Amino acid sequence: MNEDTAQRIAEALERLAPPPHPVPDFTSATAFVWHPDPDQLIPVPRVNRVDLDLLIGIDRSRDTLLANTRQFAAGMPANNALLWGARGMGKSSLVKAIHAAVQVDHPRLCVVEVQREDMESIGRCLDLLRDVPQRFIMFCDDLSFSHDDAHYKSLKAVLDGGIAGRPDNVVLYATSNRRHLMPRDMIENERSTAISPAEAVEEKVSLSDRFGLWLGFHPCDQDQYLEMIQGYCDAHGVTIDNDTLRAEAIEWQATRGSRSGRVAWQYFVDLAGRKGVTLR
Repeated sequence: MNEDTAQRIAEALERLAPPPHPVPDFTSATAFVWHPDPDQLIPVPRVNRVDLDLLIGIDRSRDTLLANTRQFAAGMPANNALLWGARGMGKSSLVKAIHAAVQVDHPRLCVVEVQREDMESIGRCLDLLRDVPQRFIMFCDDLSFSHDDAHYKSLKAVLDGGIAGRPDNVVLYATSNRRHLMPRDMIENERSTAISPAEAVEEKVSLSDRFGLWLGFHPCDQDQYLEMIQGYCDAHGVTIDNDTLRAEAIEWQATRGSRSGRVAWQYFVDLAGRKGVTLR
C-alpha cells in the first residue's frame, strides 16, 4: 500500500468517525437533561417546580436533604441520597425545590436529570461533568429495577466510583417507591429459588446501601392534606371559605381513593381553574 492510498483511507475513516462532543456551556442554565446517542446535556431554561415552603408534612426529610445539599454546594463532604416511599408525597418536588433554594447562595450548583433507561451511559455523562467549576446534583427520578435489568450495574459504578472515583463535584439524588429499588415479591422469589438464598439478591438489594441517606416518605393524614391545599391557595391568591374548601377537598380525595401531595395539587388546579386564577 503506497503512501497516497494510506492517506486516503485515513481521511475516509476520519470522516466516518463522529466528531468530538462539544463541552457543554454550563453558564447557560443551572438545570440540564442528559440525552445519550449522541451524548449531550440539554439546558432547561425553566424548571417545573414548587417553592420549598409549599411542601408540607415532610419536614424531617426536607431539613436533612437541605443540610446535605448545602454542605455539598459549599464544597464539603456530602452523601448520595435515596428518597423512597409513598407515591405523590413530594420526593421529586423536594429535590427540585432544594436545588432552587440552595442555588440562591451557591450559583454554581446545577442539577442534571438522568432517565433510568439511560443509566448505562451515565459514566460518559460524568466525564463531561468532571473537572469543571460547577457542582452537580445528578437526579434520577422514579428509579427501580426488574429481575432482568442490568442497568443497576452502571448505577453501582457511579455510587462506588470505580477506579477513577466519582467526581468530587457530583452527588446523586434518586427517588423510588421501593426502599431496595426492586419489588418485594422479586426479592422473596429469588431467595426461595436460589442455590445460595443469602447471596441471590445481595447484589441488587445492596445497591440501596450505597446511598448514605435514606429518606422515607409516608402517606399524609387529612389535616396535612388540607394544609397543603390551603398553602397553595395562599401562595396563588385563591380565596374560598374554609367549609367549602374542606368539603370539596375531602370529596376530591375520596373519588381518587388516595390522599397525597399530588392529589392535593390536582384538586387545587381544578379549584384555581374554576376561580379563574392563572398558575405560573
